[in-house]
Amino acid sequence: MAGRGNLSYRAGRFSAAHWKTATFGWVALVAAAMAAGSAVGLNKLTDSQSGSGETARAQELLRSAHFLSPATESVLIESRDGKPVAGTARFQSAVAALVQTLSRQPELTNIRSPLARGSVLVSADRKAALVQFDVKGDADHADAKIAPAMAAVENAQRGNPSFRIEEFGMASATHVLNKVVKRDFSRAEYTSLPVTLAILLLAFGALVAAMLPVVLAFTAVLGAIGLTVLISQAYPLPDFLNSVILMMGMAVGVDYSLFYLQREREERRAGRGAHESLLTAAATSGRAVLVSGVTVLIAMAGLFFAGNPIFTSMGLATMVVVFLAMIGSVTVLPGLLAKLGDRVDRGGVPFVRRRRGRGRLWESILRPVLARPALAGLGAVALLLAAASPVLSMHTKLPSFTDLPHNVPIIRTYERIVKVFPGAPAPAVVVLRAPDVTAAHVQLQVRALRREALASGQVRSPITTRISPDRSTEEIDLPLVGTGDDPASMRALAALRGRLLPATLGRLTEAEYATTGITAATRDFNELMKARLPYVFAFVLGLAFLLLLITFRSIVIAATAIVLNLLSVGAGYGLLVLVFQHRWAEGLLGFHSNGAIASWLPLFMFVMLFGLSMDYHVFILSRIKELVDGGMSTEEAVSTGIRRTAGTVTSAAVVMVAVFAIFVSLRTLDIKQMGFGLAAAILIDATLIRAVLLPAAMKLLGDRNWYLPRWLEWLPRVQGEAGGERARAHERGRRPDAAPALSE
Repeated sequence: MAGRGNLSYRAGRFSAAHWKTATFGWVALVAAAMAAGSAVGLNKLTDSQSGSGETARAQELLRSAHFLSPATESVLIESRDGKPVAGTARFQSAVAALVQTLSRQPELTNIRSPLARGSVLVSADRKAALVQFDVKGDADHADAKIAPAMAAVENAQRGNPSFRIEEFGMASATHVLNKVVKRDFSRAEYTSLPVTLAILLLAFGALVAAMLPVVLAFTAVLGAIGLTVLISQAYPLPDFLNSVILMMGMAVGVDYSLFYLQREREERRAGRGAHESLLTAAATSGRAVLVSGVTVLIAMAGLFFAGNPIFTSMGLATMVVVFLAMIGSVTVLPGLLAKLGDRVDRGGVPFVRRRRGRGRLWESILRPVLARPALAGLGAVALLLAAASPVLSMHTKLPSFTDLPHNVPIIRTYERIVKVFPGAPAPAVVVLRAPDVTAAHVQLQVRALRREALASGQVRSPITTRISPDRSTEEIDLPLVGTGDDPASMRALAALRGRLLPATLGRLTEAEYATTGITAATRDFNELMKARLPYVFAFVLGLAFLLLLITFRSIVIAATAIVLNLLSVGAGYGLLVLVFQHRWAEGLLGFHSNGAIASWLPLFMFVMLFGLSMDYHVFILSRIKELVDGGMSTEEAVSTGIRRTAGTVTSAAVVMVAVFAIFVSLRTLDIKQMGFGLAAAILIDATLIRAVLLPAAMKLLGDRNWYLPRWLEWLPRVQGEAGGERARAHERGRRPDAAPALSE
């Protein structure tokens, strides 16, 4: 796509001539998306809709029976002095008062007291007991109803200082942690904008130029948030996606505008006119933005093959914001640049302006790399493989309460309850479906399950059951040994599913059953990821290879890009494992390692990093190819192209690393892991990969970089490799092939 045949060139030319249409059309689009989203509100994806494997089947059994499984809460009443208290007058009085207070709460039901005859809610050492109750309605909405019960427990604690009286459950934990996470994310969101602006101010040396990418990226984020709310009306989405949209939108939005704006300013510094410079940027960097954007969209679409609604949601949201950022960069930005003209350099920082564009650091790196490409390439590959090697020992698990910030009081309550009553706060949940679960032969097997489970030593008391009003479904809660996600719990789940359930409920020929709960969800999710990863990798790598093959008409360029990006992703994985799974930098980054990586993170990191890394790769390769088609040798084009794009790539990488690093400051472990992994991998990609390995590989390959087998000559020819010269030729009214090569 060159000159008049280049889509980005035509978009830039139109926007430059009709800047009001481009600018106010964009503003209207963003405003309409925000207004529509605010009017309808987000249709949230519930926990019961996001399961995998047998967990999803159990949740579907509950849903199809219209059985709203309530949220169960536990109140720990424990001696502070370590002495047995069960049976004492003080203990009985405190428990009775608490039960009476909870009984008056209209949203609570099924209150179980340790004072009841035959209760199993007293610990074996009689130093602690549990009061349990359910929250009426669906568990997915129980957190909005739990505040009065939490206040009642706090009042009971104040009235009985000799006991520890604390509450924990899914509803109370969600209520507390939502506030913690929301506060953390708000801080990250407010921090990302000024940090990005400060970096761009250093990159451009002018306030107006620095603000353009930030404003465009942020408006793309706002528009994407509104559009995803509309999408949620047909496909429910999780409420945490706003933060994913912000992170991705600011990263790619700033990158795309940066590529475009830097090329326009470079052409201006070379002495070309404002209009000619703008159209050159449209034909070259604009085209690179389109190719990069489509590559990112392909990578994000790979999430659709993960087989889980959470990943599908992430794919949808990130694709929307990337698409908007890409469109805004090739339409709105040229219109604004045409209107601003020289005023884009207003608000200059003199010191920064004097230093800009020298590239001495990159020159000092490139010279020895190109002088000894084999040595530099082997050294870089060795370092990357060493960094990636810890990935072989990667262990994954779904985040649980044990992974949440230990300085949050309710998490310490969870740990105390698990210690005294293992498995009680997060039991395995067996869902049994039959024509009539109250029938004698069905209940015979339910009692057999209870008896065999306790006898196996894999399940602890209390075992509780609930029956749906139509008597078609029964929910059986079995507290597993362990913490819910450790090896002991996994072995207990395997025994439950593999031996205990088939020997009891499996005898019911007319019934079906499935197991859910935290332990089951972790296992099923991990198994799903193992099964789906090959499909995601094949889709992303295959389509990215095809896109690069068509864009650059070189099988070598496409294959090299895939290999280099896989190396950077692997190195990012390895550093993630070193830091978080092997407990490096716990004190420095302020976290407590759980010895694992969040189960959803490897797949998410792969598609994110592959797409983002391709941004730099396409941008640099487009410039090198432009110079080669303009008459330069491959070696000279590699040196010149990388040197000319070095400042832009550095600035873009610094923005991405800074935005991702902000998320390392959050207290939630999986989000901290995500921020670190993305920041580390992008840093590696923009330095070791792009400054060392890419030029070394291209120098060694020489003209073979542009090899295309004869049997692939039928591929469509994407014109425009020398788009800058062709654009200038077109504007000057002369033949494009008479344009000289770009000069330094």
